[in-house]
This record gives sequence, C-alpha cells and structure tokens, in this order.
Amino acid sequence: MRCIRKKMTLLYTATYRYKRALQTMAAGVFLIYMTLVLYQNVYGYDGGDGGADPDRAIVADNLQDLQSFGAMMLGGGGGAGSGGVPPGDPVDPAIDASVVISKRDNSAPYGRADNSANELVRADTNRLVTGPGEDPRRRTLDGHRIPPPPAVTGTPKPPTTELDDLLISVKTTKSYHDTRLEMIIKTWYQLAKEQTWFFTDTEDPHYQQLTNNHMVNTNCSQGHFRKALCCKMGKEFEFFLDSAKKWWCHFDDDNYVNVPRLVRMLDDYNPTQDWYLGKPSISSPLEIFLDSTKTSTEVNKKVTFWFATGGAGFCVSRALALKMMPIAASGKFVAIGDKIRFPDDVTMGFLIEHILKVPLTVIDAFHSHLEPMEFIRPETFHDQVSFSYARMRNEWNVVKVDGGFDLKTDPKRIYSLHCYLYPFFSICPKSIRRR
Repeated sequence: MRCIRKKMTLLYTATYRYKRALQTMAAGVFLIYMTLVLYQNVYGYDGGDGGADPDRAIVADNLQDLQSFGAMMLGGGGGAGSGGVPPGDPVDPAIDASVVISKRDNSAPYGRADNSANELVRADTNRLVTGPGEDPRRRTLDGHRIPPPPAVTGTPKPPTTELDDLLISVKTTKSYHDTRLEMIIKTWYQLAKEQTWFFTDTEDPHYQQLTNNHMVNTNCSQGHFRKALCCKMGKEFEFFLDSAKKWWCHFDDDNYVNVPRLVRMLDDYNPTQDWYLGKPSISSPLEIFLDSTKTSTEVNKKVTFWFATGGAGFCVSRALALKMMPIAASGKFVAIGDKIRFPDDVTMGFLIEHILKVPLTVIDAFHSHLEPMEFIRPETFHDQVSFSYARMRNEWNVVKVDGGFDLKTDPKRIYSLHCYLYPFFSICPKSIRRR
C-alpha cells in the first residue's frame, strides 16, 4: 500500500510539473506575441508599393497561429471538450487579443477607398481584413465602429461667420448722396440693410429715411483731404468698437460690394485672432520718413509698411480692433494721420503694420478704381468681393457686363453688374429676370 502511495505521489508530482512547464511556455509565447503586436503598432509594415506583400501575409499567419496557440494554452487546451474555443466559432471577447494595425502612407489621405495600402488592416484570430472597397470607418467583429482619427490642419477651423457678424461702413460726403449713395441703396445695400452704415458729413433726412436711420453724421469737414478722411475713418472705427460685431469692413461710396462673397471670405478667418484683410494698390511697400526731435539719430527715420487701399475696401477683426483701441480711439487716429501726413488708408496701414506689427493679408478679390476693371472676367464676378469705377481721361474705368442696361442709362455699370449677379431684383430688366 505504501508503495502504491509513493508511485501516485510521484505521478502527481510529474503531472503538476508538466502542467507548470506548459503554463510557463504559454506565458513566454504570449509575451513574444504581445511584443510583435506592439512593434507593428508602432512601426507598421514595410513595403509601400501598394501591391501584394508576402511578408505581411506571413506575419499575419504567424500572428494568427500565435494568438490561437496562446488562447489554447491559457485556456487549458485547444479542443471543445477541454474548455477551449471550438474551431470556426467566434472568439470569446474575454480572450480576444485582436488588434487594429495601420499601414502608414503619408503620400495619400487617410482612409482612401481606392488605395488598399493606406487602409486600416485588422488582424484577428480568423483572418486579415484589408477590404479595399470597405468604408474606412470600419467596424470591429462585434459591430462597434472604429472612429476615424481627428483631422489635422495648420490652424483650427474658425467659428462660422454670418452676415449679422459684420459691420459694413461706407464713407461718403454730401455731394455724392444723390449719385453714388442712391446707386448703392438700390443695389447691394438691399442685401445687407441692417449691417451697413453710411458715414457722411451732413444731415440728410431723405437718405436717413431710406436707410432706416443708418446715416451717421460724423461732423467732419467736407472734402477729400487728409484731415477730413482721417476724421471719418476714426468715427467708423469707434462706431465698430461700440458694436458687438466680430468684423469691421470699410468701403468707399464708389464700391460695389458682393455681400454673400464677403461673408464667405470672412468665414475662412477667425475674428478672435488679429486679421487685417485687403489689397494694396502699389507694387512695393510704402516708405515714409518720420520726423523726430528725440535724438539726432532718429531724425528722418525711414519706416516701411504695406497698407490696404481704402478704395478697394478692407476688413479688421474684433481682436485686432481691440489692440488698436488704446492708440487709435477717442480721436487718436486723426493724430496719427497728422503725424505721418498721409490719408486715412495709409494711416490705417501704418498703425496696424508698423506700430502693432500685424501684417496685411492680401485678398485679391478686393478691387479699386486704381486697377483696370475691364480685366475682371464676367465668369469670375461671383468670386469677387468688391468692384469700383472711375472716369479717367474722358473714359469710364468700369467692368464689362454683357446685357443689362445700356451705357447711357448705366455708364458706371453698377446696375448691370448687380443684375448679372442677382437677376431676381425688381430693378433688373425683365429679359434678365427670366433667365
């Protein structure tokens, strides 16, 4: 009896040692498997030619074999009768060691359906999923969606800009009320009645009524000289500061403003950042000399800066306007103009580019009468923000618009331009409205 017990003890000890050896082997194999998984997650697979990659298939097969073997060993056996996973049955979620592996290729965007080399690859116990025609937002075996990675851009998407986020100021004078102002009110002003304000130099009850009290008498001097221009520009700026708007866009009374395009353009920029948007009318930065009495070395100091032409229009973000406020509000804008002895748009550029060091962002869609309007092609009219006109050398510098009004009725072509863009207006000829 003692001999039998001794043999049973030895057999039990050998079985126990064998089981422990198997468990140690399983732990070692599983450790190797997880090392391979982590390596592939970090470095991906080699071979970026987009074609069949035999090495990838071999690695996938090895992963599959290792994973099945590890599951078998950790579960105590590989057969159904021993508590393992039956062949061909779904993997128990508790021991599912599948992993999503991304084949990285910086030459193509994420998730392109026509480039299998750039798709998500899923290795699991049953197969290697490459699915070139599958939605890149692919799902796991249990139906859960794998979310795509966040979009990576140079700057975050700015908040959506709407028309009511704008304050549009138009500088005018008494002598242009019945000509330029009337034309604006009948055309593009109708697209932005609540957002547009006219800054003039006299009271005018007639146009005050037509604009629903959107005429601002600046009490500045009449005329087209530096002090009067800077005075009105300063009033426009202070009016914007008192508003709750995100953008201030200045235009002259000889501008046609394509309001919907202006809103779309501003939607590409964040008003909580510093933006000075416009277009210069000169081919190189302006150089001016500043007189100073501080030291002899600062006398006639030269400064260089760009400025957006006021006759084409420009826009300033709320963030930039707040930085301008301490040095430009409360009449200080006029003082800066007096110091450099330049008109309002140059003073604005000096203040923003030279003093505040915020560069002008050039927007080619702004246009002044200083450039030939005839070169703006009609098929691009919808893409432009502003247009202008002027009479030069006994000829009109105007856009070329087919149809619309005749030259005698509309020599500045503003009515014809407006009806080209928005033919449904009642002022447009019936032939245009039927298009």
